[in-house]
Amino acid sequence: MRISTLQAFNNGVSGIQRNYSNATRTQEQISTGNRILTPADDPVASVRLLQLDQQQSVLSQYDSNLTAAKNSLSQEEVTLNSVNTVLQRVRELTVRAGNGSLDPQDRKSIAAELGEREDELLGLMNTRNARGEYLFSGFQGKTQPFVRAADGSYSYQGDEGQRKLQIASSLNVPISDNGKSVFQSVTNAGRVDSALVVNPNGSTLSVSAPLVQDEVAFSAFPSAGIQVVFNDAPDERSYKVFEYGADTSTATPLASGSMDQDTSKSDQLVFAGVALQFDGIPVGGETVAVMAGQISVDPVTGTVTTAAVENKQGILDTIANLRKSLEDPGTSASGVRDAVAVALTNLDHGMVSVDAARGNIGARLNVIESTQTDNEDVTLVNKGVQADLRELDYAEALSRLSMQTVVLEAAQQSYVKVAGLSLFNKM
Repeated sequence: MRISTLQAFNNGVSGIQRNYSNATRTQEQISTGNRILTPADDPVASVRLLQLDQQQSVLSQYDSNLTAAKNSLSQEEVTLNSVNTVLQRVRELTVRAGNGSLDPQDRKSIAAELGEREDELLGLMNTRNARGEYLFSGFQGKTQPFVRAADGSYSYQGDEGQRKLQIASSLNVPISDNGKSVFQSVTNAGRVDSALVVNPNGSTLSVSAPLVQDEVAFSAFPSAGIQVVFNDAPDERSYKVFEYGADTSTATPLASGSMDQDTSKSDQLVFAGVALQFDGIPVGGETVAVMAGQISVDPVTGTVTTAAVENKQGILDTIANLRKSLEDPGTSASGVRDAVAVALTNLDHGMVSVDAARGNIGARLNVIESTQTDNEDVTLVNKGVQADLRELDYAEALSRLSMQTVVLEAAQQSYVKVAGLSLFNKM
């Protein structure tokens, strides 16, 4: 086969360039520490590395979300702990206010501290986070959740939303709680009212405001309400309980009881989870109506009507109602007793609601902690796989570079010798 001089030169130069390129590529791998310099070096590994890089970027975003969620929940937990501390103090003051030996001035002193605690709670419920958003306003982060009206009542201005953050591919964790669910949706123990519908002459019987003590038993309370009818003399201290509107002469009583002879103490009736106190001395024939809502009795016709009362009452409104009762010098001893009883039960309900929110926060923080651990483990695995795919085996690369250097030197020397071969040298 005939080989031209130009072909020999081209082959020699091409071989030198190829060997030099191989040696240069190996030297670049050694200097960077990476086995793959371009996708062409290993297309399959390059695709896998790209996927791992994308996954690592997502994990980094999840890690940022986890930190933000943890910070938000931690602040909410601290705030609720402070709320619980204030409620404990308010409950102590409420119990003290129920002491029958206190005079009006003592009650005003308790009311003064209740007012300060009320303001403190209002500030805690309107707490902002580091971004200036209200913790308990739902999605309305820039709207103040709790506002006090001119009459001293409170209203919730936020919504019922719950902000969430994605902390894993298919896991979103709530990072806030709306104030309505925590502080406003508290079961109102005072949503039932009573009134003396029939009060014969000479009777000193009085009845307290009813108190819903057992929410489970209250589900059996008649929707129309009940009526407590006292027997005629000589058994005037005994009574029977009927569904309101029933014919007491033929209907079967739902319950029965009697007042004792000690007029210095109240007698309690508990029916379907509702408790009410009787004081005074009945003469027989009295009728007491107990219904859900606010009762009013027409003094002329004796007609009983009811106005709706909210089944839920906010914690702030509970404290405000008690404070107003204690501040009012016209509030009787029995009125204070009723106000304290309702306030204590509602405060207990409120503290249960706050504790439930704190428990939910603790559960979310546990999820965040375990998810952070999982993400860290996945990150370590990813880095290990990336290292296996990308990083260079230095021992192999150095040996290969040494071999490529020898080949390059041999190609260069052979080229010099072949380039020196010419027919003119023999002529």
